[in-house]
Amino acid sequence: MNKNFSQSSLPIKRRKLLVLITTALATLLLAIGLPILTSSPVVAQSNTSLIVSAAASLKEALEEIKPLYQQSKSNVNISYNFGSSGALQQQIEQGAPADIFISAAKKQVDALEQKGLLVTGTRNIIAKNRLVLVVPKNVVGITSFYSLKDAEVKKIAIGEPRSVPAGQYAQQVLEKLKIWTEVKSKLVFANNVRQVLASVESGNADAGLVYITDAKISNQIKVVVTADEKYHSPIIYPLAVVKRSKNINAAKEFSQFLSSDQAKAVFKKYGFILP
Repeated sequence: MNKNFSQSSLPIKRRKLLVLITTALATLLLAIGLPILTSSPVVAQSNTSLIVSAAASLKEALEEIKPLYQQSKSNVNISYNFGSSGALQQQIEQGAPADIFISAAKKQVDALEQKGLLVTGTRNIIAKNRLVLVVPKNVVGITSFYSLKDAEVKKIAIGEPRSVPAGQYAQQVLEKLKIWTEVKSKLVFANNVRQVLASVESGNADAGLVYITDAKISNQIKVVVTADEKYHSPIIYPLAVVKRSKNINAAKEFSQFLSSDQAKAVFKKYGFILP
């Protein structure tokens, strides 16, 4: 009886031991695996997306700045929304997603600030510009703003003054020179400054008023004259973080980078004037 008991009890002991070992091993693996499992969401959350709504004239410069920033901030994905400053302002007012707003004039940023849509203390001027009169490369005879009154000049392209800062500056210059009334019937209004440039490049307009930075990126037009700065409001590019942003800290960091030496070098390359 004793012999049979000891033989039958031995497998039971082994089974208990096996269960204990298996349980201990499972507990150990769980303990090791737990930090790995819980760390995955943290990695996912570290990837940040920013939407920058910016004046169309900044396109080439900002696109070149993006990879420079991502050299040290590879987890930050930056998307640009380029357009006229007035249109971008309206988009933000209507709730469109945006983390940073960069206008080509203070008027649009002032409006958003007055409505409480910007983060206090984030406003900053990142660049300045100049307004120029341009014509297609093969055009002769237009030598000054006053040439725009000539009968040979049929169409003059400018931005829509109510929503496009370049158009606002253009109107100020033409009014200051006292030729606005005489050339008004020739004006063709564009939705942004790049459309003005395209109109002159294609020959659909005999002349146009754009920023000097726009003129520098085209080999199809030539600059006739640069407008005297006393004839228009200061051409500045104010930036601010949008209060509705879900990534305010990341937006602040990128905003600060746009005032760094690296970013300034790019703006200068494209003809912008540093503040």
